[in-house]
This record gives sequence, C-alpha cells and structure tokens, in this order.
Amino acid sequence: MSELLQKDPSAAGQRTLDEREVARFAAMADEWWDPNGKFRPLHALNPARLTFLRDQLCWHFGRDERDLKLLEGLKIVDLGCGGGLLCEPLARLGATITGLDPAQDCINAARAHAQTQGLEIDYRADRAESLAEAGDRFDAVLALEVVEHVPDVPAFLEVAAQLVRPGGLMLLSTINRTLKSYALAIVGAEYVLRWLPVGTHRWDRFVTPSELLSACQQAGLQEVSRKGLVFDPLGDSWRLSSDTDVNYLMAASRPE
Repeated sequence: MSELLQKDPSAAGQRTLDEREVARFAAMADEWWDPNGKFRPLHALNPARLTFLRDQLCWHFGRDERDLKLLEGLKIVDLGCGGGLLCEPLARLGATITGLDPAQDCINAARAHAQTQGLEIDYRADRAESLAEAGDRFDAVLALEVVEHVPDVPAFLEVAAQLVRPGGLMLLSTINRTLKSYALAIVGAEYVLRWLPVGTHRWDRFVTPSELLSACQQAGLQEVSRKGLVFDPLGDSWRLSSDTDVNYLMAASRPE
C-alpha cells in the first residue's frame, strides 16, 4: 500500500476520501453546534467518547485524570474534526490541537465557534496525506466516526498511522457491521427515531472490530484497548460497555 501512496497519489486519494460524503457533511456545517440539530447524536455521544479518550490518554502518557490540564504538552490531531466537537474539550484540557477536515465549510464553522469560546485551535481544511507528506507527527491521532465514511479503511489507516509518533496513540471509533447495527444504527436511528438524516450511513461500510484491528496492525499499530458504546433509553444517554455489537472505540499504539 505504501508503494501505491507514493506512485499514484490520486489513486490513493480515492481510497481514503469519498467526495460525496465530504459534500454531504459540508452542507450541514451550520448545524454542528446545535445540540438538537442534525448532529444531535454526536452531542449525545460526546461525554462517553471523551471519557474513553481521557482514560486512554491518561493511562498511556501517565497523566493524572484529576488534573484540570491533564493533556498539557500533548500534541493531538483530530482527523475529520467536523465542527470541532472533540477539539474544543481537548483544548480545554490543555492539549495542543490540530483539527483537520476536508470540508472548508466545516472548518469555517469550527473556527467561528472556537473564537467565541476563546480557544486557540489549529483548524485546517486539508487531508491527512498533507500532514504525512510534511512529516508532521503527533502524540495522539483521533479518527472518531470517520472510518465508516471512507472507501478503503486499510488505506486510510496507513496514512493516518504515519502521523502517530513512536510511542504515540491512535484513537478510533466506528460502527460494527452486524444485523443488530443495521437494525439500530440505520433503521432505528435514521428511519424510525430520525436521529440522523436518511442516508447518513451505509451498512456495507461499517467495520467489524477484527477488520479494524487488522488494518491497524498492517499500519504498524498494536491494540491496547477496546470498548463498546451503548445507548441507555431510560437515561437518554450513552455509556461505555463491553458490548461492541454496534458502536465501539479502539485505542492502538505505535511501539517506541
């Protein structure tokens, strides 16, 4: 795969980016920070996702989770950052954040909101390939709710993994490809509950944990943790779980 990336960048780009997906999210850019809008599910997921990120970053880098600036000194990039829903809380915890998204409209929305919050975040309308070619390396690379939207997961992760410094961490989240996920994440979330616009997800692009692990290993990463995300209808909230049948997160490290 690395030979492909070097010899035919345009072909590699088609593997790691779906322009139709970019355009669809760009068209909703003005709703990123509306907790009751089209991105309501991501707002609901955020507390549980951030708990996983905090726990993994603290454990991996030896930080005290009680410290208000527990991520200070860590350089983190969020791939497919959208409107900055993850970038902002991580910046508040002291991390130096780069938010990357190929949709300029999403980056504009992210910059505008960060400015209202007085946060300094390096938002760029660009692709992971650009950072990799420039030799940029980060303590942690995030790709949450991203891989199910790319045409070729191993190709995307090979590029993304280049951004993880030796001893660094890759943090991922996506949706498992099971009958249960089709029923809940597509039929339930898009057609019945209308949490998401119809067509947000394609079941054939959902990624099983074994497939994600294999792609990470091919990219030189080693899994260190895996957790499921499950919805609690009584509490109207999401929580971390051992159940990875639908939504799940994975942390993988690059050896020193």
